[in-house]
Amino acid sequence: MEIQTEDSNVKKQSRLIDSLREGVAVVQMIFFKQLRIQLAERHSTFDQKQLSMLAGSIINEVFGTPNSEPHFMAFRKEQWSVIEQELLRLEDLVPQLISPLTDAIRVQTLCDSQEGVDSSDVLLRGKQYSYLVEEREIPLPSTFMTQIRLLGEQHNLLIPPVQITPEQDQELIH
Repeated sequence: MEIQTEDSNVKKQSRLIDSLREGVAVVQMIFFKQLRIQLAERHSTFDQKQLSMLAGSIINEVFGTPNSEPHFMAFRKEQWSVIEQELLRLEDLVPQLISPLTDAIRVQTLCDSQEGVDSSDVLLRGKQYSYLVEEREIPLPSTFMTQIRLLGEQHNLLIPPVQITPEQDQELIH
């Protein structure tokens, strides 16, 4: 019988939060990639750098993580009307990502809460701009990570684990 200490529980919780945050980051990468494609079609006067900054600014708004570097802050200020228009259209721009986006925002908020940070404003902003699917249930951590693995595989960001034979396993052990 193994006795769990408070220290080991904290370490397990910390690893879980780290894993969940990695899942959120995968959603952000996929969201960035897909959003930039859609924005290129809508904003033909923007060059690649501007499109990347626009997509990044939108993601930063969605996840409540503004970039404080001066040139990003200046871009956000100059392009706020465009950013806000695109926030209002997210459901139409990337409809296939709205459910994973909702899950990622909620998981991020839960992780923040576990670390003593109140990021509920991110949920309120999602509701305000209509890209948060309120009736969607909050996923369990294992369900969220399974969804992220599948999404990552679909977008060629994650390589699925491959089962190896005992012989192959022996070859790896020296």
